[in-house]
Amino acid sequence: MFNHELDNDFERVQNDGLYPATSTRTKDKRHRYTSAGVAFRQQKWKSSVFTQAKMPPCDFVPEKYESYPYEHMQKIREQNIAPSLRTYYKKPLLLHQGHMQWLFDYEGRRYLDLFAGIVTVSVGHCHPKVTMATQKQLARLWHTTNIYMYPAIHEYAEKLTSLFPDPLKVVYLTNSGSEANDLAMFMARLHTHNFDIISLRGGYHGGSPYTLGLTSLTPYKHGVANGFGCTATMLPDVFRGPWGGSHCRDSPVQTVRKCSCTEGACHAKDQYIEQFKDTLNTSVPKTVAGFIAEPIQGVNGAVQYPRNFLKEAYQLIRERGGLCISDEVQTGFGRTGSHFWGFQTHGVVPDIVTLAKGIGNGFPMASVVTTKEIANSLAQNLHFNTFGGNPLACVVGAAVLDAIEEDGLQKNSEDVGTYMLLELAKLRDKFEIVGDVRGKGLMIGVEMVTDKDSRRPLPAEEINQIWEDCKDMGVLIGRGGLYSQVLNLWL
Repeated sequence: MFNHELDNDFERVQNDGLYPATSTRTKDKRHRYTSAGVAFRQQKWKSSVFTQAKMPPCDFVPEKYESYPYEHMQKIREQNIAPSLRTYYKKPLLLHQGHMQWLFDYEGRRYLDLFAGIVTVSVGHCHPKVTMATQKQLARLWHTTNIYMYPAIHEYAEKLTSLFPDPLKVVYLTNSGSEANDLAMFMARLHTHNFDIISLRGGYHGGSPYTLGLTSLTPYKHGVANGFGCTATMLPDVFRGPWGGSHCRDSPVQTVRKCSCTEGACHAKDQYIEQFKDTLNTSVPKTVAGFIAEPIQGVNGAVQYPRNFLKEAYQLIRERGGLCISDEVQTGFGRTGSHFWGFQTHGVVPDIVTLAKGIGNGFPMASVVTTKEIANSLAQNLHFNTFGGNPLACVVGAAVLDAIEEDGLQKNSEDVGTYMLLELAKLRDKFEIVGDVRGKGLMIGVEMVTDKDSRRPLPAEEINQIWEDCKDMGVLIGRGGLYSQVLNLWL
């Protein structure tokens, strides 16, 4: 969400001459793609254009790296760090320092960070306002629990909840997104006295044993019992799903699928709502505890729903006695540009909202925001969090909110994000393997396919090479989707 000086050829930037504008692999005519930041199959093209483009300037000079050699770091990783904590790239990056939109490795190479620490760095690496506020609080009071009163938690609670519409005015501070969603599930079940919770296929809501039932992506599923009382329903994906057209989603860029809508009606939305009703009528009891959805699915590759889908789904859930939970872990804090919270883009007001990631610009904090009535349900017995809302976390959170406002980052998300989406759409129209470009603000997904007609995911070998080449040119991007076929740009 931080400000970027974007070159007109942003999709082909290179790292101050450290890397060639095109990979040597592109000289081999047997290869099916070039590596100028986006790929295409050579047999589909009569000509290709490569542009020498420079990184936007940066006056920041990183400190000298003085820790262990790269090889020793690799050895420690192999011997002492859990193997489930995987690294990116064939040769993992050893990062040393960050400055706003830039990351620097141990050799001083500069990278443009278009992944933001998995959509977490919301105001820039080591933002001076956040850094100074943190240092000041460190010298005053690191930690005391919320059984005492201290200024930071009260000031932050007032500041955060002022950004929400009524009646969402009560906050419970936690430490991670999984923890926040875990608590949201608990609140919904306590308050409604019901148990079943519905989520969307493709959704990611955490990896804890409790939230794993809501997460509906096979790579995150372990072979242990989970998901009791959790039901996943059809994802209303207007690009990859059975229904979708060219006017469905709230984005500057629509799909290339033909639209079968009539005046004032969305055929795709209606069909997906029928599937939602079918789940309610067949897979859960007559009353439910709730429904959870991300306003835009993040880990699944910036998937957007048809307009008004969430509005009608919320109504159906409330008719069944359930609560509506908006997982804003990735979409919150102005990232979508047009609104501060993702749920606002759908014209709905949820009963519970969960926040994490960008809330602390990388500091481990999260929260659940809800109504006084729902929060009271949790107060019937003791529920305590030692670190949630500690003084340091609350000061960091307040500084992040100030930086977003003072730097105009919500407007920046809208302006820069719209520009990038429209430019990326040109690449989709030009290259056969760029199947879809979607998103809103600075939450963007580029889905890679073998061809637009079949929409089959691009093979892993090819997309891995594109991803590696982007890194070699100094641009860090993410991966998403069930087959890791979506390039995520989460600035």
